[in-house]
Amino acid sequence: MSTNLRFGWTTGACATAATTAAYTALLTGEFPDPVGIVLPKGQTPTFALAHESLGSGEAFAAIVKDAGDDPDVTHGAVVGATVRHGAPGSGVVFEAGPGVGTVTKPGLPLAVGEPAINPVPRQMMREHVARVALEHGGSGDVVVTVSVEHGEELARKTWNPRLGILGGLSILGTTGIVVPYSCSAWIDSIRRGIDVARAQGYQHVAGCTGSTSEKVAAEVHGLPEDALLDMGDFAGAVLKYLRRHPVPRLTVAGGIGKLSKLADGHLDLHSGRSQVNLGFLASLVDDPALASAIAGANTALGALHLCQAAGVPLGDLVADRAKATADDVLRGAPVTVDVLVIDRAGTIVGRA
Repeated sequence: MSTNLRFGWTTGACATAATTAAYTALLTGEFPDPVGIVLPKGQTPTFALAHESLGSGEAFAAIVKDAGDDPDVTHGAVVGATVRHGAPGSGVVFEAGPGVGTVTKPGLPLAVGEPAINPVPRQMMREHVARVALEHGGSGDVVVTVSVEHGEELARKTWNPRLGILGGLSILGTTGIVVPYSCSAWIDSIRRGIDVARAQGYQHVAGCTGSTSEKVAAEVHGLPEDALLDMGDFAGAVLKYLRRHPVPRLTVAGGIGKLSKLADGHLDLHSGRSQVNLGFLASLVDDPALASAIAGANTALGALHLCQAAGVPLGDLVADRAKATADDVLRGAPVTVDVLVIDRAGTIVGRA
């Protein structure tokens, strides 16, 4: 990936900047614009205000989130914070405004009923409230209501509904910085999905490469939606997290192309980071003429069709090797793995 890609800012950094500007205005009558903050690793970005308003006893400021060159669903979202004085000694109290979700299931790093503002963004906001209070003579006792314009609509494109975060987005970020194409939010969602499944007491989860394989895994095993992990290309993220936080049974489900990569030992199944190895697929069959034909095929699906015509169960062979890769990564963790390989129509063409 090119090093020329532009970094961006998390929703947590934007909420911290909005909170800092709003609380400053509440104490001084003036909004700092741009407003500067300090991130957990010491960077000091500044943010232009998109909206500001000062009323009786409260102030509101908002930032347009810039995710840099990352294809982030929240790029361009307007992240706001309303700050009002709280009860003496209350510290910083957080509320979910419009577009910010509420936690409804156990297993997340927040209690059920709490606004979906993650621990690091909360800590960032607390620290900046304390700084503003020290500089301008405030008590630091405030209620911060975080909001995201159209957040409920945007949240439908995320894992939040499945994780039991209802009503909007989560305010996220551990560093404040969005690294382009790091896919850290997706991998974090995989981990939170496993946490929620464990908290629900589920004995069986499925890591699926896409919506078709997800549907097949649910139908074959009768799994509820919140036991389905939208693994995408990140097989390694699922397996490594389950190694440390086991669930008794894991189904890995996906198309012949992606699972042939897992069978070949790849844990990142993205087309830009691993390729289908037709030579590897050829090595799975005993017939030299068929192996030669597979090696000359264009795709894994093409190789599958050649094998189906010859009566050779390539799907089962791929599933068996994919299971072996998964077992190797799990390193003896108490997780029993089965694999479902499907074609584009969602037909099961291999199992292990």
